[in-house]
Amino acid sequence: MTTPRLIVRPFREADLPAFTAYRNDPAVARYQGWALPYPAEAAQAMLSGRALGEDGWVQRAVTLPDGTLLGDVALNTHGPQAELGVTLAIHAQGRGYAHEALTALIAHAFAELGLHRLHAGIDPRNEPVTRLLTRLHFRHEGTHIQSYWHRGEWTDEATYALLRSEWTHDPTQDLH
Repeated sequence: MTTPRLIVRPFREADLPAFTAYRNDPAVARYQGWALPYPAEAAQAMLSGRALGEDGWVQRAVTLPDGTLLGDVALNTHGPQAELGVTLAIHAQGRGYAHEALTALIAHAFAELGLHRLHAGIDPRNEPVTRLLTRLHFRHEGTHIQSYWHRGEWTDEATYALLRSEWTHDPTQDLH
């Protein structure tokens, strides 16, 4: 997948050091579900070659056209639905890259994969992601209070979702 500024593609061996580095950044990992330290073996699993739309988590690298790794997007497909995720390195945050990459992923999920519904479970304290999902027209479906134990505390989980019938992306609109 390509966007005006990005390439969303399978991971390559050369991506793994940068991938492991941002996954181990406590500021990046704060609201994410993985444990720290993020092991190199987990990074190696990104090279699985699995296709988007296969059941289970499939990550894709988000890069600049020169190959610089900015982060990753993911789908956890289960039947006609999928959970969606995004992680960007600190240096790439706040520049519209997450919006651009997720717009491409959502369009692919609905148009190419024929998925019916996408959803995301987030820590509601992660205000930038809350704003991002809202800008992408995901609706807040509810918040489970202190529903999971994460990094030494009981944490809330907010669920956001979008149906294919609700996706009204105009490919000519500004993606930034």
